Amino acid sequence: MFENLVTTIESIVKIEVSDERKSVLQPLVDYIQKKVNTNEEIRLNFICTHNSRRSHLSQIWAQTMAFQFGIKNVFCYSGGTEATAMFPKVSETLVNQGFQIQKLSEEQNPVYTVKFNENQHPIICFSKTYFDDFNPKNNFGAIMTCNNADEGCPMVFGAEVRFPIKYDDPKAFDGTDVMNEKYTERSLQIASEMYFVFSQIK
Repeated sequence: MFENLVTTIESIVKIEVSDERKSVLQPLVDYIQKKVNTNEEIRLNFICTHNSRRSHLSQIWAQTMAFQFGIKNVFCYSGGTEATAMFPKVSETLVNQGFQIQKLSEEQNPVYTVKFNENQHPIICFSKTYFDDFNPKNNFGAIMTCNNADEGCPMVFGAEVRFPIKYDDPKAFDGTDVMNEKYTERSLQIASEMYFVFSQIK
């Protein structure tokens, strides 16, 4: 892990996950544990309406925490009910928290590589629908990270199971004096919950 990211993760340990949130997260823990027990690949697709903020944060932190706890064969994806672009503040927030990010293209929907360790394959991030060819077609868990996606996708085709693990949208604070603070806060909340999930895997 990069040094600044290690520091961020050390601070995450101090963030308490409430019992209420633990009960929301437990079905995801059970799903991952079952896959580990049967030596199956673990595919997680984090889904939000626009695949621009919360789903990317969740994908990146889940992949990072799987590595942190040595959980093998974990492959994290993200998607939306529609494609837009990964919001630049997400990248900026993650860089501040210790990730190394490269922007590979300048089109309306740029492609980013996100690294948490110098020797690990980067996470590839760009906005896409959850059923995009880049994402798995079956044998995956669908994690619904926002109300709109959860309500708008009564069925996620190919998913073995779906988990409503919802986060408040930092977009509500775009252009305000507390924008940086709220993006940092949301990223750390997601990080702490993914830390909890993967810390439970035996």
